[in-house]
Amino acid sequence: MTSLSSTGRMDLAARRRAVIAGIAGNVMEWYDFAVYGYFASVIGREFFPAQDATSSLIAAFGVFAAGFLMRPIGSLVFGYIGDKLGRKLSLTASVLVMAVPTFLIGLLPTYEQAGLAAPVLLVLLRLAQGLSVGGEYTTSGVFLVEQSAPERRGFLGSFIPLGSTLGVLSGSAVSAAVTTFLDRAAVNSWGWRLAFLLGLVFGAAGFAIRRQLADDRSAPGGMPPAAAPIRDAFATQWRTILRVVGLNAAGAVAYYMCFVYVTTYLRQIDFIAASRALDINTIALLVLALTIVPMAMLSDRLGRKPVLLAATGGLFVLALPLFWMLHHPETTIVLLGQIGFAILNAAYWGPSTATMVELVPSGTRCTVMSVGYNIGLAILGGATPMAAVYTIRLSGFDLSPAALVMATAAISFLVIVNLVESSRRRV
Repeated sequence: MTSLSSTGRMDLAARRRAVIAGIAGNVMEWYDFAVYGYFASVIGREFFPAQDATSSLIAAFGVFAAGFLMRPIGSLVFGYIGDKLGRKLSLTASVLVMAVPTFLIGLLPTYEQAGLAAPVLLVLLRLAQGLSVGGEYTTSGVFLVEQSAPERRGFLGSFIPLGSTLGVLSGSAVSAAVTTFLDRAAVNSWGWRLAFLLGLVFGAAGFAIRRQLADDRSAPGGMPPAAAPIRDAFATQWRTILRVVGLNAAGAVAYYMCFVYVTTYLRQIDFIAASRALDINTIALLVLALTIVPMAMLSDRLGRKPVLLAATGGLFVLALPLFWMLHHPETTIVLLGQIGFAILNAAYWGPSTATMVELVPSGTRCTVMSVGYNIGLAILGGATPMAAVYTIRLSGFDLSPAALVMATAAISFLVIVNLVESSRRRV
């Protein structure tokens, strides 16, 4: 069992177990979302047959977005559980609600086999996954940052986006392996299902690890339960919710543009082979994973605002040049463009978890942070792949998705400018 000191802070061994628990759940959650994005073109053909491939792809990404629309509801459900009944219960439940639908997607019949029932079942399973993700990321972040010393909150909080990145990296690596070792006919017929079936392994591991966490409500120094977290959140903290939404605008669009949609972009716009596109994405994700924690540590030394302003300012200035690189005929230039996006994402996501926790009062922290974070992700992140496809189709300009990144980077930059530096604030 994870132990807490009399001050409520974790000892070293407990901190290691808590970090592993946080990463395990986030790996599972984001593995599935990544795999869906990577096989969106196959899923579009199998579940949403249409006269042209673009219409099928838009429908598939529409289902991807639908899962995100459940995130605000999930944020209320799991945020309430986290504030009222404890962080551990919320974390343990969320990973289960993700694992089962992921496995079932791998078993679904196609439209040809089951007709309209096939896309309906796919949508329902995606909605269940979206519900789970609504509480996973933020509750695990709250759990870790609350137990950290002020000078290490950025460092410890960064393991949450690191876990998410490892999940996307795992999804990219598994998808790359499937497309590399199986021929195209096998991938389209049954190979894509393997990636979803493997999700059950991640889910079982996450559940087993999280069951070992101590009950944060009963531990010495643990938080008392909030009386009415949802009511209090909207009555007294609605401005904070809006700040969290604005803070996350750039990160939501940049992440899903650069690490989920981009593999489709490279295949359909640049005509790069699926296996090569996934290889490029996997390398860029590895760079992201290696730089998230150092960026968070930099925010512990310099403050959250300087690092976040550099990240959002960089996304605004460099989005168009980096998209030009992604559209370059030379594969090495494409890879360098993707790595550029990875470093800017790391500068944003590294300090972001600690920043959000520091912004929100403790009594309603899970609810406020979950609602604000997930509203932004639902509206912006989930719709990003579909919006990117649509903007290219509407404008006829292959670099037009860069405008989406630039617009949201400007929003987040303005929000961050007006924040009070929080790196030494008590939580």
